[in-house]
Amino acid sequence: MTDALVTTDWLEAHLDAPDVRVVDASYYLKIQNRDPKGEFADEHIPGAVFFDIDDIADDRSSLPHMLPPPEKFAAKVRRLGLGDGNRIVVYDTNGGGSAACRAWWMFRVFGHREVSVLDGGFPKWLREQRPVTNQPTAPRERHFTARVDTTLVRAVGQILANLETGREQVVDARSPGRWRGTDPELWPVAKVGRIPGSLNLPFVDLIDGRAKTFLPPEIIRERFEAAGVDLKRPIVASCGSGVTACVLALGLHLIGRDDAAIYDGSWVEWGNRDDTPVETN
Repeated sequence: MTDALVTTDWLEAHLDAPDVRVVDASYYLKIQNRDPKGEFADEHIPGAVFFDIDDIADDRSSLPHMLPPPEKFAAKVRRLGLGDGNRIVVYDTNGGGSAACRAWWMFRVFGHREVSVLDGGFPKWLREQRPVTNQPTAPRERHFTARVDTTLVRAVGQILANLETGREQVVDARSPGRWRGTDPELWPVAKVGRIPGSLNLPFVDLIDGRAKTFLPPEIIRERFEAAGVDLKRPIVASCGSGVTACVLALGLHLIGRDDAAIYDGSWVEWGNRDDTPVETN
């Protein structure tokens, strides 16, 4: 299912295609001290618009960048010129694709399947000296029909219920130290550790460390299997705040599993509740 990724060659060749829209979904934690909007204003792929995952989010939730209601998502992306009939290509300035994968997953949740991630992202684009601009894009509004696919999302109650049933495998995309509870969390939380019974596959293990592109599908499959994941059973991905888990979802898509769900609240929710049990070590 390589439709989930496009190469830099493909995107440059299709920048002027009438149905292609380019999206910069870059995102950074506060501790990284970077301004993705400012960086976008300074330099971006021609024609790109900025997709802010903290703005296109549920402002009724105290949790960061949770999925918004469908009407809010539709209104926000419509103003960005993203809508029905568009082939949307998402990138970010990390290159590894975590924020781009989050946007990719969000579009799929709201029923838009013609969406891909730029493999290698903006760093690869720059290394190859492809065109960039600092000129703002003035998008024309386009209707977006939101059709919510609830099978791709899990809420805390469903993860709690799964502790009893064990029907779904929970795969955590955080680093091994955070999963074990031996390293500090990146988010303000009351508890460290992991969801009981969850497996650990750091999202960086699916990415080529030098090229920042996704590894070949056969290696991705091996990484999931080595982590103890049964690829024939249902899978839910989790992480710190629901962003890097989407890298696992895209990796699964590349090996034929396009039904993996994301626990949207992830550890920033689980680690702050009184009713959520925790395992460590």
